[in-house]
Amino acid sequence: MPEPKRATLHTSELNGQASPRKVTGRSSTSSTSSQRKSRPVERTKSTEDTKADSENDSVPAYNNPDRLYYPRQPKSLAGIAVRSFCLGIGLTIGVSSTLYILLFTSSPLWRLPFFLASLSTFHFLEFWTTAAYNTRAAEVSSFLLTANWPGYAIAHSFATLECLVTNVFFPNAQWAPFHIGKLVCLAGFALTVIGQTVRTVAMCQAGPSFNHLVQHQRNAGHVLVTSGIYARFRHPSYFGFFWWALGTQLTMGNVISFMGYAAVLWKFFSGRIKVEEEALVRFFGDEYVDYRRKVGTKIPFVP
Repeated sequence: MPEPKRATLHTSELNGQASPRKVTGRSSTSSTSSQRKSRPVERTKSTEDTKADSENDSVPAYNNPDRLYYPRQPKSLAGIAVRSFCLGIGLTIGVSSTLYILLFTSSPLWRLPFFLASLSTFHFLEFWTTAAYNTRAAEVSSFLLTANWPGYAIAHSFATLECLVTNVFFPNAQWAPFHIGKLVCLAGFALTVIGQTVRTVAMCQAGPSFNHLVQHQRNAGHVLVTSGIYARFRHPSYFGFFWWALGTQLTMGNVISFMGYAAVLWKFFSGRIKVEEEALVRFFGDEYVDYRRKVGTKIPFVP
């Protein structure tokens, strides 16, 4: 016996009420169906939906534009905070210890906390100037704490050790000729301040055109800066670091480290300037050639 046709109800929404349009089949089934209230269709989550939700909740998600700021990422806010905090502590200890030893003792060991204060200031300003004037390029590495690792750390460690040994075991030694040790120390302090100032100002004035790494391709917004401090120094950031580093060693009374710093830095910057200027000539052509001819580096034996 053939199965009777099932009732099919077609409804249209009108002011929130379901109105029958056409009914087929037996009347009992039609009556029951007409009394049913329309209910919203609920969609059941599929396995794919659940998987997608779990991926969206994961931290960090690879498609999340904020992931660069998560821990252990290039722009990690946690990493920046920790380094800034440590440099602030180092600067505070360095300045306060230097002043205390100078004012209340006759010990020459004030040179050690002076070096700590100088390093803390330098590395903090490296990041701060980048963050303030070249914001998109600011990263954890902008502090330069691990730049040229491990040579950079070895050089500063040796300088600290030389200063400590010299002033502990030979506190009355006159390493400067004609008893001009105090004048040399003051000259070193002046070079430290001048070098730091020139480098910081150079980074600020260059803005997005400054980069800690030599650029071999011209980026958007990269312009040749020839005004301000760049009108007097062709590479003011290199000039600043060169004399800042030598100034710290003069202030500390480090004979061996001073000569070592001078030799290594001269070799480093002379080679780096040559490579960088080859790229700058490609970027700016005769404009840079003319600028190079007019403005010197002010670094000895680097025209």
